[in-house]
Parts: sequence; C-alpha cells; structure tokens
Amino acid sequence: MAHPVDVHVGSKLKEVRTLRRFSQTDVAQRLGLSFQQVQKYEIGSNRIAASRLFELAQIFDISPGYFFEGLYENAHSDSKPRDSGMEIVNALAAIKDDKVKSRIVTFIEDVSGMTVSRQN
Repeated sequence: MAHPVDVHVGSKLKEVRTLRRFSQTDVAQRLGLSFQQVQKYEIGSNRIAASRLFELAQIFDISPGYFFEGLYENAHSDSKPRDSGMEIVNALAAIKDDKVKSRIVTFIEDVSGMTVSRQN
C-alpha cells in the first residue's frame, strides 16, 4: 500500500503537470523515463527520490517545496479538502468546443497574469 506522503507528492506532480499542460510522456522524456514510471509516481505507488523531485521542480520552474504544500493540513484533516485547481482542469477538459476552451484558457491566463507555455 502506498504511503500517504507518496500519494500526496504524486498528486501534486499530477496537478502541476496538468496545469502546465504537459503529458506524462512529455515529463518522462525530459527525465529519461517511461510514461508508466510517471504514472506510478503520480499515484504514489513508486516513491520519488529527492534528486528526481529537484529535476521535476526545474522542469516546471517551481520550488521543490511545492510538492509538499498542503501535506501537513491533509494529514491532520478528517475530510479531504477540495482541489479547486483539479476541478477547473477537469471541467475544462470536458468542454468539447476547442474555440471555447481556448477562450477560457486565455481568460484564466489574463486574470492570473500567468502565461502557460503551450505544449504540442
């Protein structure tokens, strides 16, 4: 059974990967791994070494501490907190019209002041 810390770190990896619009294959290629290994990281079945976390942080231009954000709160909470970022990603993914989806992404980028690099 996966350790709760590994599950949390994996979910944070999936969160940042999805928000930055990287596929598992994109991340795997940058790390020299298979996409299956990235899948295992994301579900917490394989632990991510500190050196690998550092590499991931560099890929996504974030602090390595990002992967542990919210860990303490989740460990001391009886209910799982809402992950509004993932709710937005899932809702956006459900939109079938690519033009509408693109307009929403542009709006979110404008409001946040963040421009997400497009991965093709």
